[in-house]
Amino acid sequence: MAIVSPHRIPVIVGVADVIDRPDHLAHAREPAALMADALLAALQDAGPLSPAAVDSLDIVAEHSWPYAEPCDVLAARMTHKPKRCVYGKAGGESPVRFIHEAALRIVAGESTVAAIVGAEAQYSVAAAAKESFELPWSPRDPKATVLRGKDLCHPIAIRHGMTQPVHVYPLYENAATAAWGQTPAQALRESAQLWSDFSAVAAANPSAWLRQHYTAEQLATPSRDNRPVAWPYTKHMVANPFVNQGAAVVLTSLAKARELGISEDRYAYIHAGAHAVEPRDYLQRDQYQRSYAQEAVLETMRDAAGSTGRFDSMELYSCFPIVPKMARRVLELPIDAQLTSIGGMSFFGAPLNNYMTHAAAGLVRRIRNRREALALLYGQGEFVTKHHALLLSAAPSRSELSSGDVQALADRKRGPIPELTDAYSGPAALETFTVVHGRGEAPEFGAVIARTPDQRRLMARVAASNTTTLQVLTDLSATPVGQIGQVSRGLDNLLHWTVA
Repeated sequence: MAIVSPHRIPVIVGVADVIDRPDHLAHAREPAALMADALLAALQDAGPLSPAAVDSLDIVAEHSWPYAEPCDVLAARMTHKPKRCVYGKAGGESPVRFIHEAALRIVAGESTVAAIVGAEAQYSVAAAAKESFELPWSPRDPKATVLRGKDLCHPIAIRHGMTQPVHVYPLYENAATAAWGQTPAQALRESAQLWSDFSAVAAANPSAWLRQHYTAEQLATPSRDNRPVAWPYTKHMVANPFVNQGAAVVLTSLAKARELGISEDRYAYIHAGAHAVEPRDYLQRDQYQRSYAQEAVLETMRDAAGSTGRFDSMELYSCFPIVPKMARRVLELPIDAQLTSIGGMSFFGAPLNNYMTHAAAGLVRRIRNRREALALLYGQGEFVTKHHALLLSAAPSRSELSSGDVQALADRKRGPIPELTDAYSGPAALETFTVVHGRGEAPEFGAVIARTPDQRRLMARVAASNTTTLQVLTDLSATPVGQIGQVSRGLDNLLHWTVA
């Protein structure tokens, strides 16, 4: 095997994350300030490095206070604008992708010192809106457009009001529960225990937003502080975007790190990466019990880890329990494996697209000075759609980093996509479902995906007044997946599904 030149070995040399808990909204820090703080701290963590050393900067898409020219706003605070500065596209996996792509530019000799940075201040923005307080921040872009669920969904899903992540991920949760042979009660216990373990990690993390350890019973039981959101998830089982947090990662080549005198105890090498996607429209997928893109990505990472296939630490994306639950099974990990390094998106906090930058920082800190340790960083975006992972280590890789495109592997696994219909009446077997709640405890509506006898797919509603059907859907003792119901057109012009 050829020896890889130190100039073509990418290494993470600096990481940082910051948190802002203002005592008054007048003192709240805007996202650009949090980004600058995080990037300067990451450069300091590396040695220190001067901002002028950075020649490539990726800014994670920011939603709470979008700027017209993010690169210019951040450059003004840093007193330096890299020759390459790109404001990224939205996606929860995007920080993992940006780190991978920065590493590949270093391998190709296109960059010497690269950085990834992002921040959100949604907690302060929401509080200011509630109090009608004008935040004294840099001007926001009045023409800014934020990617919405409706931009990703089929018109049928839009008509049914099923366009938010909190609507879609339960469809996977409930389909997988049936496929894994679990009762809903067993699946709920697994989710609650997993989230309890995540909360314990967050409780010990000074950078976490919610530093409280919850028991599995507290998380599984609806209460005033833990209202039902979308069956079977409660409030504390979904990502919490109402945070003020920022994070940054700095990379360079091994040769440049040595030249700059960066201590080897800061190094985290990128051994491998992989990425793949599912069809963007979730109604145009062959099933909801697994993700072939996730499987292709994680199986590639498991193979890259070597004969043991082990990871000493990991961060599995955690917007909802189903994502790390599926990932754990793909990786063949024990049920008590620790799947987060920083606390998860419900407890550490979910600064929207930027969570995985924080996760990267957490993993780098964990593996520094642990020569043989391997760490897995796995991010996911949209509706179980975009998947990207990296394998990190404190020891150098013996092979050159590749692009890691495993789309063909994912596509080979995919089955035929059923025809979608919105013109049907008669019997239909339940494929998956959820029950959506508003701010109160009572359900607003149920939503099902079902198959006709000739295997066409449809989406249908269950009205809040249809208590018999809702009780069947939310029965903890037995999954309703596979049950036959009757489909008819309702007065709202939507298809409705009723238990037979």
